[in-house]
Amino acid sequence: MDLQEFLTPAAVVADLRVPSKKALLQQLAHRAAALTGLDERRLLDTIAERERLGSTGFGGGVAIPHGKVDGLGSVFGLFARLAAPLDYDALDRQPVDLVFLLLAPQGAGADHLKALAAVSRTFRDRAVTAKLRAATSADALYAMLANGTHSRAA
Repeated sequence: MDLQEFLTPAAVVADLRVPSKKALLQQLAHRAAALTGLDERRLLDTIAERERLGSTGFGGGVAIPHGKVDGLGSVFGLFARLAAPLDYDALDRQPVDLVFLLLAPQGAGADHLKALAAVSRTFRDRAVTAKLRAATSADALYAMLANGTHSRAA
């Protein structure tokens, strides 16, 4: 599965300024609601509930908050590069500055897992994360994510 199957240029944010993990999750829910037409509170509850099960900060400055949402038509992704790294309770205890929100329809078991694997594979690559941190615009970020060879399923 390619990231471009569930990520659009409108869903890429460069230099998002947030003071905390809570504010970050609120901003992600707000932006996702605007793009999907779903209720912002429901989206926030979904991703906050997943965070309560364990941090989605998987290391290397990357977090992949995710969840399943009723009423969503297909897998949806939103990428944000933060203006400044923040404490995210990541597994490696390092601050996070690259965040990929992944939402899937309630019944999308296999598609959700394929999308999560594609995102994870992309962000495990240190060369990719270095390029994302160096990108100068949201358009450049989208181009790297949508056209990157690391987003291709094996």
